[in-house]
Amino acid sequence: MYAMIQFPDLSPDIFSISIAGFEFALRWYALAYIAGIVLAWRLAVAALKRPALWPGQTPPMRPDQVEDLLTWIILGVILGGRLGYVLFYQPGVYLDDPLQILRVWEGGMAFHGGLLGVIVASWIYARRHNIPKLGMADLVAHTVAPGLLLGRLANFVNAELWGRPTDLPWGVAFPGYAAQDCGQALGEICARHPSQLYEALLEGLLLGTLLIWLAYRRGAFHKPGLVLGTFLSGYGAARFLVEFVRQPDAQFVSPGNPLGLAWQIDGIGLTQGQMLSLPMIILGVFFILRAQAKSQVKTQSKTPAKP
Repeated sequence: MYAMIQFPDLSPDIFSISIAGFEFALRWYALAYIAGIVLAWRLAVAALKRPALWPGQTPPMRPDQVEDLLTWIILGVILGGRLGYVLFYQPGVYLDDPLQILRVWEGGMAFHGGLLGVIVASWIYARRHNIPKLGMADLVAHTVAPGLLLGRLANFVNAELWGRPTDLPWGVAFPGYAAQDCGQALGEICARHPSQLYEALLEGLLLGTLLIWLAYRRGAFHKPGLVLGTFLSGYGAARFLVEFVRQPDAQFVSPGNPLGLAWQIDGIGLTQGQMLSLPMIILGVFFILRAQAKSQVKTQSKTPAKP
């Protein structure tokens, strides 16, 4: 028997109460969403109150507009996340019973769908209020990582989205039949990669630290699109790497496809998460290169010609 970590005695609920026969509970996952939104709000306001961070000493929007923008973003996260999960991961199930789409309390949210929802909602808001779109995108992008960190930690507490089986000493024995169904010998315990913690570290802590450093120490907001591009490519790369050890959704796994690859040729391919992350990486690199190129052109135009 190899070394492993037993999953701690954690409850998905912070507390629950019964009123008139109905059970009401505050879950860690819901608190992660709330805390992530509050942190994003405060980070955005703090950045907007420092004109020196922005081109021409002019922030893209007023601090009092952030609350209004948050309403749009919350709607984008919920609608985009839910529809993304339906379209990207289980379209057949929801086509058979469309009313299940409305049952958001049963779980089923996709980050890539939520991201698309945020992009659409932010674009509409920026257009309606004549706000520079790239400047606002940079502002929003640098606030997202804390919410990702808290969300992945909540996934761990919920004992969901765990990784593939492993014999590494930090493998975790997650509870439940699905987590313990690893094809191991009868009576043995299955340990899995704590992929939620990997994502919390890469997508949340490391990426968030990089974005804050770029914005506050390297003047990244002066290059519109740079922070956005770093977030897109950074998240995409982190998710792409973690997918190698993350257990794919059950609907992609079959006897002929044990790795759960959504696209493959002769057993070599990509998971659904990797396929959705590749466009993020490409788009992120595009915005980074574009921001750097425009900055160089602007710098050259300001350099006086030699006599």
